[in-house]
Amino acid sequence: MTAKKLNKAQPAHEYKFFDVVRGYLDHAAKTVDLSDHVGKILSQPKNEIIVNFPVLMDDGSHKLFKGYRIQHNNMLGPYKGGIRFHESVSLDDLKALASMMTWKSALMEIPFGGAKGGVKINPHNHSKPELMRLTRRFTHALGANIGPEYDIPAPDMGTNSKTMVWMMDTYMNTVGHVEKNAQRRIVTGKSIVSGGSHGRTKATSQGVIHCLVEWAKENRFELEGKTAIIQGFGNVGSHAAILLNKLGVSTIATGDHTGYLHNPEGFFPHKLAEHVRTNGSIAGYPHGEKISREEFFGIEADIFIPAALENQVGVEEAKALKVKVIAEGANGPLNPEGENVLLDRNIAIIPDVLANSGGVTVSYYEWCQNKRSERWELERVDEKLHKAMIDAYHRVMYFARERNVNPRIAAYSLALQNLSSAYEERGIFP
Repeated sequence: MTAKKLNKAQPAHEYKFFDVVRGYLDHAAKTVDLSDHVGKILSQPKNEIIVNFPVLMDDGSHKLFKGYRIQHNNMLGPYKGGIRFHESVSLDDLKALASMMTWKSALMEIPFGGAKGGVKINPHNHSKPELMRLTRRFTHALGANIGPEYDIPAPDMGTNSKTMVWMMDTYMNTVGHVEKNAQRRIVTGKSIVSGGSHGRTKATSQGVIHCLVEWAKENRFELEGKTAIIQGFGNVGSHAAILLNKLGVSTIATGDHTGYLHNPEGFFPHKLAEHVRTNGSIAGYPHGEKISREEFFGIEADIFIPAALENQVGVEEAKALKVKVIAEGANGPLNPEGENVLLDRNIAIIPDVLANSGGVTVSYYEWCQNKRSERWELERVDEKLHKAMIDAYHRVMYFARERNVNPRIAAYSLALQNLSSAYEERGIFP
């Protein structure tokens, strides 16, 4: 099969993530003959919420912060998507990420829609008490714009289970005390003791690895003894390294916002992950040689897992990569120009809409457990996720072969088919 290329992106300095995602949407819409009115509806979010809220700092001063919640679509179910605390947070990026949540939920056949939110801050510059007050004020400012049957946040870059517990507790304390405990499902990605699900922390990475294993089976590619490079060593990157290690794959290079490290013998992922949990980054880890970003992309390996921000792989990075397969743990890590180079080089790409949808899938399991007052064993969660990811992987790859499109467009196309069917059946009110 010869995969079709995507439309050329704007130059890197003019990169607009939302326009890139809409480009994929347009390509997929033509592939499945999507109705014009459905395409127009899906081209923009339903709601764009911006709130400004004050937060008490540790020194007694107050600062004003800007927060966002973008609600893209809820045709298939409640809005669903993460909360990001990062200095790169912008309206354009959150619109793109919210729409991607719509495609993921639709592709995975989960009764959720798509949303994304965040606050433009560097969480490393704030103490734990400041982050707690900021989270609570942001949750309160969102008010009725979120709810356990309406819009359900989750962790994303810069947030974690603790952040979600603060959000949950704040929301729970705004409702009547009789209904308080029924609100646990207002967020997912919580700690186990506060109503979270076993397997949620590793879910995104687990989904990536399930897809990678299935790709390896299809291509008669023995994983044991192979090597990987991972960009980003937060929740997704670190768990991916740990899971790869169990398969006999060594992570020989990684990097984050502080720089890049290379260890040709392979990192011990548990120790590196512990270092990151303690220190906030890979900086200072003694068992690796410091390398440049350019050197990282030029390291010869079998697998590349981008697990950082979007728009990390452009033309130059795509030319430098010496890998056989890319499994996208991050959202939008390849820009279209870089992807075209990779397609020309016949480097396989397992796209984000498929590969990293394990997170929203297990979030749905957590929501169901809270709704039913149940606690599922890890084995049950893992089994259900494995089945869901393998099913989605084969549906995407079959569609790609049948329609002669690349897997990214195939994933978007399948999502659009599900959404289109819902719009056709329900119509447009009134």
